[in-house]
Amino acid sequence: MSTVLDFLVKGGPVMVPIMGCSVLTIATAFERSLFWTRLLKREGQVVDDVLDAARRDLSEAAAIALQAQDLPIGRFLLAPLRLKHPSPDTFRLAMETAGDREFVKMRQGDKILETIVAVAPLLGLLGTVTGLIATFASLNIGGGGTGEQASAAAAGIGEALITTAAGMVVAIMALLVFRVMVSLQAQQIDYFSDAGNELELIYRQYWYEPAMLKTDRPPHPPNPVTAEHY
Repeated sequence: MSTVLDFLVKGGPVMVPIMGCSVLTIATAFERSLFWTRLLKREGQVVDDVLDAARRDLSEAAAIALQAQDLPIGRFLLAPLRLKHPSPDTFRLAMETAGDREFVKMRQGDKILETIVAVAPLLGLLGTVTGLIATFASLNIGGGGTGEQASAAAAGIGEALITTAAGMVVAIMALLVFRVMVSLQAQQIDYFSDAGNELELIYRQYWYEPAMLKTDRPPHPPNPVTAEHY
Protein backbone atom coordinates (compact mmCIF):
# COMPACT_ATOMS: atom_id res chain seq x y z
CA MET A 1 0.00 0.00 0.00
CA SER A 2 2.84 2.37 0.85
CA THR A 3 4.47 1.63 -2.50
CA VAL A 4 1.31 2.68 -4.35
CA LEU A 5 1.06 5.85 -2.29
CA ASP A 6 4.72 6.64 -2.93
CA PHE A 7 4.12 6.12 -6.64
CA LEU A 8 1.16 8.52 -6.57
CA VAL A 9 3.13 11.13 -4.66
CA LYS A 10 6.04 10.94 -7.08
CA GLY A 11 3.73 11.43 -10.03
CA GLY A 12 2.17 14.55 -8.63
CA PRO A 13 -1.45 15.75 -8.60
CA VAL A 14 -2.11 14.57 -12.15
CA MET A 15 -1.78 10.98 -10.97
CA VAL A 16 -5.14 11.29 -9.20
CA PRO A 17 -7.27 11.54 -12.41
CA ILE A 18 -5.05 8.92 -14.07
CA MET A 19 -5.74 6.50 -11.22
CA GLY A 20 -9.42 7.41 -11.50
CA CYS A 21 -9.32 6.41 -15.18
CA SER A 22 -7.70 3.11 -14.25
CA VAL A 23 -10.44 2.41 -11.68
CA LEU A 24 -13.13 3.17 -14.28
CA THR A 25 -11.43 0.87 -16.77
CA ILE A 26 -11.24 -2.02 -14.31
CA ALA A 27 -14.83 -1.50 -13.16
CA THR A 28 -16.13 -1.38 -16.74
CA ALA A 29 -14.13 -4.47 -17.69
CA PHE A 30 -15.48 -6.38 -14.67
CA GLU A 31 -19.11 -5.39 -15.31
CA ARG A 32 -18.93 -6.20 -19.01
CA SER A 33 -17.20 -9.52 -18.26
CA LEU A 34 -20.12 -10.57 -16.08
CA PHE A 35 -22.59 -9.44 -18.76
CA TRP A 36 -20.90 -11.32 -21.61
CA THR A 37 -20.18 -14.45 -19.57
CA ARG A 38 -23.83 -14.78 -18.58
CA LEU A 39 -24.99 -14.07 -22.13
CA LEU A 40 -22.64 -16.41 -23.98
CA LYS A 41 -23.20 -19.21 -21.49
CA ARG A 42 -26.97 -19.42 -22.00
CA GLU A 43 -27.93 -17.89 -25.33
CA GLY A 44 -27.14 -20.94 -27.47
CA GLN A 45 -29.50 -23.17 -25.51
CA VAL A 46 -32.22 -20.50 -25.51
CA VAL A 47 -32.07 -20.09 -29.29
CA ASP A 48 -32.18 -23.84 -29.88
CA ASP A 49 -35.16 -24.30 -27.56
CA VAL A 50 -37.12 -21.39 -29.04
CA LEU A 51 -36.54 -22.44 -32.65
CA ASP A 52 -37.41 -26.06 -31.91
CA ALA A 53 -40.61 -25.08 -30.11
CA ALA A 54 -41.58 -22.60 -32.85
CA ARG A 55 -41.93 -25.48 -35.31
CA ARG A 56 -44.57 -27.05 -33.05
CA ASP A 57 -46.31 -24.20 -31.25
CA LEU A 58 -45.65 -20.46 -31.30
CA SER A 59 -47.16 -20.06 -27.84
CA GLU A 60 -44.68 -22.56 -26.44
CA ALA A 61 -41.82 -20.76 -28.16
CA ALA A 62 -43.01 -17.44 -26.73
CA ALA A 63 -43.16 -18.97 -23.24
CA ILE A 64 -39.55 -20.16 -23.53
CA ALA A 65 -38.41 -16.75 -24.73
CA LEU A 66 -40.34 -15.12 -21.89
CA GLN A 67 -38.46 -17.20 -19.35
CA ALA A 68 -35.18 -16.01 -20.90
CA GLN A 69 -36.10 -12.33 -21.13
CA ASP A 70 -33.29 -11.49 -18.71
CA LEU A 71 -31.00 -12.10 -21.70
CA PRO A 72 -30.82 -9.90 -24.82
CA ILE A 73 -31.45 -12.88 -27.09
CA GLY A 74 -34.56 -13.80 -25.10
CA ARG A 75 -36.05 -10.32 -25.46
CA PHE A 76 -35.06 -10.29 -29.14
CA LEU A 77 -36.90 -13.53 -29.91
CA LEU A 78 -39.87 -12.66 -27.71
CA ALA A 79 -40.65 -9.41 -29.54
CA PRO A 80 -42.17 -11.01 -32.69
CA LEU A 81 -43.57 -14.06 -30.92
CA ARG A 82 -45.82 -12.01 -28.68
CA LEU A 83 -47.62 -10.52 -31.70
CA LYS A 84 -50.99 -11.92 -32.80
CA HIS A 85 -51.02 -13.22 -36.36
CA PRO A 86 -48.48 -10.71 -37.72
CA SER A 87 -47.57 -10.41 -41.35
CA PRO A 88 -43.97 -11.38 -42.25
CA ASP A 89 -43.09 -7.70 -42.59
CA THR A 90 -44.45 -6.92 -39.13
CA PHE A 91 -42.71 -10.00 -37.76
CA ARG A 92 -39.36 -8.83 -39.13
CA LEU A 93 -39.93 -5.23 -38.04
CA ALA A 94 -40.53 -6.34 -34.47
CA MET A 95 -37.26 -8.28 -34.48
CA GLU A 96 -35.29 -5.43 -36.01
CA THR A 97 -36.63 -2.95 -33.47
CA ALA A 98 -35.84 -5.26 -30.57
CA GLY A 99 -32.40 -5.98 -32.01
CA ASP A 100 -31.53 -2.30 -32.30
CA ARG A 101 -32.61 -1.77 -28.71
CA GLU A 102 -30.47 -4.66 -27.45
CA PHE A 103 -27.41 -3.59 -29.43
CA VAL A 104 -27.55 -0.19 -27.73
CA LYS A 105 -27.47 -1.92 -24.34
CA MET A 106 -24.54 -4.08 -25.45
CA ARG A 107 -22.53 -0.96 -26.22
CA GLN A 108 -22.72 0.29 -22.64
CA GLY A 109 -19.25 1.26 -21.48
CA ASP A 110 -17.90 1.95 -24.96
CA LYS A 111 -17.99 5.73 -24.54
CA ILE A 112 -16.24 5.54 -21.18
CA LEU A 113 -13.43 3.42 -22.60
CA GLU A 114 -13.09 5.59 -25.71
CA THR A 115 -12.77 8.67 -23.49
CA ILE A 116 -10.15 7.02 -21.29
CA VAL A 117 -8.12 5.91 -24.32
CA ALA A 118 -8.03 9.51 -25.53
CA VAL A 119 -7.64 11.33 -22.21
CA ALA A 120 -5.24 9.12 -20.21
CA PRO A 121 -2.14 9.74 -22.40
CA LEU A 122 -2.87 13.47 -22.42
CA LEU A 123 -3.10 13.50 -18.63
CA GLY A 124 0.21 11.68 -18.46
CA LEU A 125 1.81 14.18 -20.79
CA LEU A 126 0.37 17.05 -18.75
CA GLY A 127 1.84 15.63 -15.56
CA THR A 128 5.23 15.28 -17.22
CA VAL A 129 5.19 18.85 -18.51
CA THR A 130 4.19 20.32 -15.17
CA GLY A 131 6.81 18.19 -13.43
CA LEU A 132 9.53 19.37 -15.82
CA ILE A 133 8.48 22.98 -15.33
CA ALA A 134 8.79 22.60 -11.56
CA THR A 135 12.16 20.83 -11.93
CA PHE A 136 13.72 23.45 -14.18
CA ALA A 137 12.29 26.25 -12.07
CA SER A 138 14.21 24.91 -9.07
CA LEU A 139 17.55 24.90 -10.91
CA ASN A 140 19.97 27.70 -10.15
CA ILE A 141 21.68 27.81 -13.51
CA GLY A 142 22.95 31.38 -13.30
CA GLY A 143 24.44 30.86 -9.84
CA GLY A 144 26.38 27.76 -10.86
CA GLY A 145 24.50 24.74 -9.64
CA THR A 146 26.29 22.02 -7.70
CA GLY A 147 26.47 18.35 -8.57
CA GLU A 148 23.84 17.60 -5.95
CA GLN A 149 21.44 20.00 -7.62
CA ALA A 150 22.06 18.37 -10.98
CA SER A 151 21.38 14.94 -9.47
CA ALA A 152 18.19 16.26 -7.88
CA ALA A 153 17.12 17.71 -11.22
CA ALA A 154 17.73 14.38 -12.97
CA ALA A 155 15.69 12.60 -10.31
CA GLY A 156 12.93 15.17 -10.72
CA ILE A 157 12.85 14.60 -14.46
CA GLY A 158 12.60 10.85 -13.92
CA GLU A 159 9.71 11.29 -11.51
CA ALA A 160 7.98 13.65 -13.95
CA LEU A 161 8.01 10.91 -16.61
CA ILE A 162 6.08 8.60 -14.28
CA THR A 163 2.80 10.23 -15.26
CA THR A 164 3.44 9.66 -18.96
CA ALA A 165 4.13 5.97 -18.34
CA ALA A 166 1.06 5.64 -16.10
CA GLY A 167 -1.19 7.39 -18.63
CA MET A 168 0.00 5.13 -21.45
CA VAL A 169 -0.51 1.98 -19.37
CA VAL A 170 -4.07 2.98 -18.49
CA ALA A 171 -4.82 3.88 -22.13
CA ILE A 172 -3.48 0.52 -23.35
CA MET A 173 -5.61 -1.35 -20.81
CA ALA A 174 -8.72 0.57 -21.83
CA LEU A 175 -8.00 0.01 -25.52
CA LEU A 176 -7.61 -3.75 -25.07
CA VAL A 177 -10.89 -3.99 -23.15
CA PHE A 178 -12.63 -1.85 -25.76
CA ARG A 179 -11.41 -3.97 -28.68
CA VAL A 180 -12.56 -7.18 -26.99
CA MET A 181 -15.99 -5.66 -26.40
CA VAL A 182 -16.27 -4.49 -30.01
CA SER A 183 -15.38 -7.99 -31.24
CA LEU A 184 -18.03 -9.57 -29.03
CA GLN A 185 -20.61 -7.04 -30.21
CA ALA A 186 -19.85 -7.82 -33.86
CA GLN A 187 -20.25 -11.53 -33.19
CA GLN A 188 -23.57 -10.92 -31.47
CA ILE A 189 -24.90 -8.89 -34.40
CA ASP A 190 -24.19 -11.82 -36.72
CA TYR A 191 -25.66 -14.31 -34.26
CA PHE A 192 -28.82 -12.28 -33.78
CA SER A 193 -29.18 -11.97 -37.55
CA ASP A 194 -28.87 -15.74 -38.07
CA ALA A 195 -31.30 -16.57 -35.25
CA GLY A 196 -33.80 -13.96 -36.44
CA ASN A 197 -33.68 -15.16 -40.04
CA GLU A 198 -34.21 -18.75 -38.92
CA LEU A 199 -37.18 -17.79 -36.74
CA GLU A 200 -38.74 -15.74 -39.54
CA LEU A 201 -38.29 -18.63 -41.98
CA ILE A 202 -40.00 -21.00 -39.53
CA TYR A 203 -42.87 -18.56 -39.09
CA ARG A 204 -43.35 -18.20 -42.84
CA GLN A 205 -43.04 -21.90 -43.64
CA TYR A 206 -44.94 -23.46 -40.74
CA TRP A 207 -47.58 -20.85 -39.88
CA TYR A 208 -48.08 -17.90 -42.22
CA GLU A 209 -48.03 -19.58 -45.63
CA PRO A 210 -50.25 -22.57 -44.61
CA ALA A 211 -52.77 -20.13 -43.12
CA MET A 212 -52.80 -18.11 -46.32
CA LEU A 213 -53.38 -21.23 -48.39
CA LYS A 214 -56.41 -22.08 -46.28
CA THR A 215 -57.98 -18.63 -46.56
CA ASP A 216 -57.12 -17.95 -50.19
CA ARG A 217 -58.86 -20.89 -51.83
CA PRO A 218 -59.92 -20.16 -55.41
CA PRO A 219 -63.65 -19.58 -55.83
CA HIS A 220 -65.82 -22.22 -57.46
CA PRO A 221 -66.03 -21.81 -61.23
CA PRO A 222 -69.31 -20.24 -62.39
CA ASN A 223 -71.89 -22.37 -64.01
CA PRO A 224 -71.56 -22.40 -67.80
CA VAL A 225 -73.99 -20.10 -69.52
CA THR A 226 -76.04 -21.85 -72.15
CA ALA A 227 -76.48 -20.01 -75.41
CA GLU A 228 -79.96 -19.12 -76.42
CA HIS A 229 -80.97 -19.93 -79.93
CA TYR A 230 -83.17 -17.51 -81.74
